[in-house]
Amino acid sequence: MTDTPDDSTDGARPAETFAEAEDALLSRWPETRLEPSLDRIRAFTELLGDPQRTYRSVHLTGTNGKTSTARMIDGLLRTLDLRTGRFTSPHVERMSERISIDGEPLDDDAFVRAFNDVAPYTHLVDEAEPFPLSFFEAIVGMAYAAFADAPVDVAVVEVGMGGSWDATNVIDADVAVVTPIAIDHANYLGTTITAIAQEKAGIIKAGSTAVLAQQPAEVAEVLLRRAEEVGATVVREGVDFGVVDRAPAVGGQVVTIRGLRGQYDELFLPLYGAHQAQNAATALAAVEALLGNDPLADDVVRQAFAEATSPGRLEVVRRSPTIVLDAAHNPAGAEATAAALDDSFRFDPLIGVFGVMGDKDAEGLLAAFEPHLSHVVITQNSTARAMPAEQLAVTAIEVYGEDRVTVVPRLGDALDAAAALAEADSGRGDPLGAGAVLVTGSVVTVGEARLLLGGRK
Repeated sequence: MTDTPDDSTDGARPAETFAEAEDALLSRWPETRLEPSLDRIRAFTELLGDPQRTYRSVHLTGTNGKTSTARMIDGLLRTLDLRTGRFTSPHVERMSERISIDGEPLDDDAFVRAFNDVAPYTHLVDEAEPFPLSFFEAIVGMAYAAFADAPVDVAVVEVGMGGSWDATNVIDADVAVVTPIAIDHANYLGTTITAIAQEKAGIIKAGSTAVLAQQPAEVAEVLLRRAEEVGATVVREGVDFGVVDRAPAVGGQVVTIRGLRGQYDELFLPLYGAHQAQNAATALAAVEALLGNDPLADDVVRQAFAEATSPGRLEVVRRSPTIVLDAAHNPAGAEATAAALDDSFRFDPLIGVFGVMGDKDAEGLLAAFEPHLSHVVITQNSTARAMPAEQLAVTAIEVYGEDRVTVVPRLGDALDAAAALAEADSGRGDPLGAGAVLVTGSVVTVGEARLLLGGRK
């Protein structure tokens, strides 16, 4: 772990274009290369004047649902006429998506300005610390500084991985949100769910309010113990807030949510699945916890949820045949997606397109979808971390059988092959059925598919 970044792109010279800023950031240690310490990011933010202390904040961790919940928190706050900054990761299509102000990703010029504002300090940290700033640490510093410059009223910040040692954790948030925890990133965070929970619990700080989504009993115990140790207030899904009722609807679902301050009836949420209803309840509780004792106005909640979006999360991007993108990349996320497909759609046949990263539980992912898919097309995304299609196919054949597996290494060709399979046997005699394609297994795979299918809307 003694590698140093390329001197030509270490932040010593200003970037003139988005591509130059992106290349300079990518020349640093990747997100998957960790040296567990907050020393570098603390040194960095101190040089920047500790911008993360100039606004209120909501900090999110968990295994699944962080980005969707963060987007809904952001939407609620903006509907209340508060100026927001939102930091999420990883991005679906472009790096600039990670830093949003007032609900919109930084445009190219703003991203370059944000990079150049902090670039003079990155190499100072590199020279002073035993290890250089990573890509993730650099972009966290960019986000915190950009939010202060805006300036924002509230920052909504999603961890990159874990909690205690995540670079985002130099922020002392008013509200710490913990979405459902399951096993993921086991080689970085621990091989047991309690070890992972211990790491994620590190975002709960003294004097904050911890908003806890429903968790396995052993995870809840870890989180509650952390809250007691630091003197944080706790509110829990199923005890203090939660989904009262939900029903699938055209384009999403209708939900009734009991918040911390009142009940909000029959809200339209244009996202699919019970897990998104639970994310909405968690988002609502987080905003209520941040803002105080009064309930939110019903029209505010209704408008914010009606406008909710979550790209790459059960997102329908094409019809004839229908193509759905979902970034499930661990078994727990896959199970939630599969349940939502059964709940909200009637696809027959449903063809899966799988491309996963090499460090993921490929067998668990494939098995979670097996009862729901007629056939799988195995592929890979363009990154070096992608599991080779041929390797993934071996596991897929073990789970699905050889006659239900096709291997097409190029993602664009895999999409075409899956669409052809979906159309060939569409409906199977059921006049209400229609063939469809589900692209899943990785945020990167979904992002590349989204670009191939026409890009962001």
